[in-house]
Amino acid sequence: MEKYGAHNLSNAELMAIILRTGTADLSVLAMANLLLAKYQTLQRLAAASISELSQIRGMGKSKAIQLLAAFELGKRLHTSEFTLEDAFSSPQEVARFLMPRLRFLDQENFLVLHLNTKNRLLSAETITIGTLDASLVHPREVFKAALRQSSASLILAHNHPSGDPRPSKEDLQLTRRLKESGELIGIPILDHVIIGNNQYFSLKEEGML
Repeated sequence: MEKYGAHNLSNAELMAIILRTGTADLSVLAMANLLLAKYQTLQRLAAASISELSQIRGMGKSKAIQLLAAFELGKRLHTSEFTLEDAFSSPQEVARFLMPRLRFLDQENFLVLHLNTKNRLLSAETITIGTLDASLVHPREVFKAALRQSSASLILAHNHPSGDPRPSKEDLQLTRRLKESGELIGIPILDHVIIGNNQYFSLKEEGML
């Protein structure tokens, strides 16, 4: 890497640097190739759990944690540019912020973005993980943190592991319920953005909010 630069190394070679050592009968490069062969893509590998990776020949829990930590840093690199100095002015910006975080997850994650009066990000909070259902996403959980940190408005977001970001009937029902709750307590819902595979759906943009 020092001689040729990171951009000239293969995925397996970069992973081998992170994993550092192999075993008595398996080189670290062979271990990296084994992981790539099993998961086929870096996206699927990054979505694997510590438990799953620990079962791969030569890995163990420590190496699994090292690898997933590196993937997480990569995701955060794409979102770190958004600070209190930046305002969300369009659904495209929201999608760009969320895409690295949600795009390849194999379960639905429902998030709330808390904004100040200038639409600048205060925090991003995960409310639920799993099948999205109105009964699982209660207004109390959504607005509790908003009241605590004096959020001026909220943007709802979740991912569709299928890759298709079009909203379901349940998505629309949940959005209406939370929008009505927000209007009652004076914290408006500005949008609900659904993340798919390199595409998004904004309920506000489509006139459905």
